[in-house]
Amino acid sequence: MSMSSAFAIINSSFASTAAQSAVISRNIANVNTPGYVRDIANQITTAYGGSEVISVTRQANAALLDQLNASTSESAAQSAISTGLTTLAQTVDDSASASSASGATQNGNSPSAMLANLQNALATYGATPASTSAAQGVLTAAQDLTSSLNAGSKAVQQVREQADTDMSNSVAKINSLLTQFQSANNAVVTGAATGADVTQAEDQRDQILTQLSQQVGISTTTNINGSMSIYTDSGVTLFQDTPQTVAFTPSATLVAGMSGNAVTVDGIPITGPNAPMAIQSGALAGYAQLRDQIAPQYQSQLDQIAGGLVSAFAETDQSANPTQPPEPGLFTFVGATGVPAATDVTGLASQIEVNPNVDPAQGGNLNLLRDGGISSPGSATYTYNTTGSASYTGRIQQMMSAMKSTMSFDPSAGLGASDSLSDYASQSVSWLQAQNSSASDAANYQSSLVSQASSALSNATGVNLDTEMTNMLNIENSYTTSAKLLSTVTSMFSALLNAA
Repeated sequence: MSMSSAFAIINSSFASTAAQSAVISRNIANVNTPGYVRDIANQITTAYGGSEVISVTRQANAALLDQLNASTSESAAQSAISTGLTTLAQTVDDSASASSASGATQNGNSPSAMLANLQNALATYGATPASTSAAQGVLTAAQDLTSSLNAGSKAVQQVREQADTDMSNSVAKINSLLTQFQSANNAVVTGAATGADVTQAEDQRDQILTQLSQQVGISTTTNINGSMSIYTDSGVTLFQDTPQTVAFTPSATLVAGMSGNAVTVDGIPITGPNAPMAIQSGALAGYAQLRDQIAPQYQSQLDQIAGGLVSAFAETDQSANPTQPPEPGLFTFVGATGVPAATDVTGLASQIEVNPNVDPAQGGNLNLLRDGGISSPGSATYTYNTTGSASYTGRIQQMMSAMKSTMSFDPSAGLGASDSLSDYASQSVSWLQAQNSSASDAANYQSSLVSQASSALSNATGVNLDTEMTNMLNIENSYTTSAKLLSTVTSMFSALLNAA
């Protein structure tokens, strides 16, 4: 071996050692950095016996990253749904107790609890039909019931509008992340073409993907030049060299029966009942499901209860030869012209009210509860107690029976087509509580899967400090050996020069 060859080998050893040391130092410095993937210096032996670091790659694991992103999407969707259902479930929290004006016991504020109170108040009134306080108890219970339905409908609207706002925020985040991804992706492609170290850009790209998966379920493919394409979990392209346009127009209000706008990707709807390629996971999917399916279904149930109340307490023509249609009695709504059918009650829960004709505070007469004629005071058509007897209980008994009698409901609300009003309201409460419990359990479960997937990915691709310190010690030993070799060759070279 010539002296020049020896110096070349030593020089390459120092350069290789320095490059490896830089990579190991970077790993150690990022041992606690979230999302950092361990870098590896790839070393080869040159043709003349030296060493060279030809590239730096990552200890990445695409399968575990995909698993983490999928778990993150599912968790975000369930969390969004659970949050909305928790708000709705507060309207049927029947754990509290208090004394009501009717003398009955209120077990919370759900329509089911309020119906039970009304039944108790009517029973008390039926036993003492001449009692003004008993009549007032019925009025108060009826007002509590309509307030419960109004509040439930308002909560549904608020949840839907909040979900709509959250969808808008999610779309903004998606567009921002896609723009950031483009910069990182370009850095990878450009660096790979020139042989530069692109590991940091690849780390950044993976971190953006995980953030993006929180908003929408995704899948990815990697092209031969290192570029990556992103698709929704339903197959719609989000990124291919450049970001696609994700658009959404928020709604100012979302009253019952009103549909929210769809999120589109280059004009293709990815949310909503008419979406040809609807997304399945991510916070955006959860918000959409809450706004377009879950909350409207509960609204429909509330509307069915409200319609059932108007129908059950409606007054009929008491003439010997009745010709007039039923009219709203104790329960009515603004603009009422009759008793609505079960399929025509959209939004009724937000409009239902106690007929002011029986409310003394509004100039009404409490005795109409007992006697009938609420719909048309002073008219004999709908008057049940034609003699004005203070002991008359026929109409009170009719109202009590109506609450227990089987009636028709719209099956599209999800609770069957026929039941008693009381049982239907109870089923609605049970449905909402079951939905809330199921969503909460699913959110907790998915959250634990995210933690497990994150730990697995970190263990497989993260930095182990003990390993890096061992590698650093080996590099130091290699450096010491090279230094000794340099000293020996230098001594030999000096001896050769002196001999000359």
